Amino acid sequence: MRPVSQQRVHEVRRLRDMLRGAVQGGHYPGGHLPSEAELMASHRASRATVREALALLRAEGLIERTQGIGTHTAVKPVKTSLPEAHGVIKPARNSLLNQRMRPRELDRSIVPAPATVAGRLGVAAATPCLRLEYLALHDEEPIAVATNYVLFPEAGLLLDTPFVSDWYRLLDDAGVELSDSEFIFDGELADAPLASVLAVREGAPLILMEQLIYDHAGRPFDLAFIHTRGERFRFVSRGHKELS
Repeated sequence: MRPVSQQRVHEVRRLRDMLRGAVQGGHYPGGHLPSEAELMASHRASRATVREALALLRAEGLIERTQGIGTHTAVKPVKTSLPEAHGVIKPARNSLLNQRMRPRELDRSIVPAPATVAGRLGVAAATPCLRLEYLALHDEEPIAVATNYVLFPEAGLLLDTPFVSDWYRLLDDAGVELSDSEFIFDGELADAPLASVLAVREGAPLILMEQLIYDHAGRPFDLAFIHTRGERFRFVSRGHKELS
């Protein structure tokens, strides 16, 4: 038998996971969570366990608790399928990548490729490239900040193309075609500069993405570093196995 205190740790964690998934998935009508008593009954949990799980969600900024009113969700994250995030399929009508984002440009300039960027793109250090950095807004709220390093000749096409929505719309408007898109996902905590630009508290959880985009010859031409608010963005992936 585990010590009681250790059992409680896991009980709270498991309940927090279930409630977090329901909150982030928009499964509570009107954003209103059940009462403590209802959660106790539906999850067969003690009042202390329910309160601790809710306290964790509140500390994360996912819910708000108001005396006399109850508990309700504080965020409404957007969902994007991984193929859409890669830019390899046409986004669904209600997708975030279907004209639902607005960029706020922070920088668009020609710079010598830093050594680490040049290495990832397979070119010599200091090779001229376009650095295009922007803040992605959804409902006028910042959800991500991205820095792209784009090689020529694609950089030349992007240099004066108006940036009106998401990155793939910009590529399409500029006449830049991609073949493959590769992501590396990581987790990070917001440092002071990121907290400031994304309007989150320092130490808030973020999703860090490093993306490489390739042309039809298999040449990488775009390297991006993307910091995304973890509580505002959800990636959805579903695989299918063919029966033999």
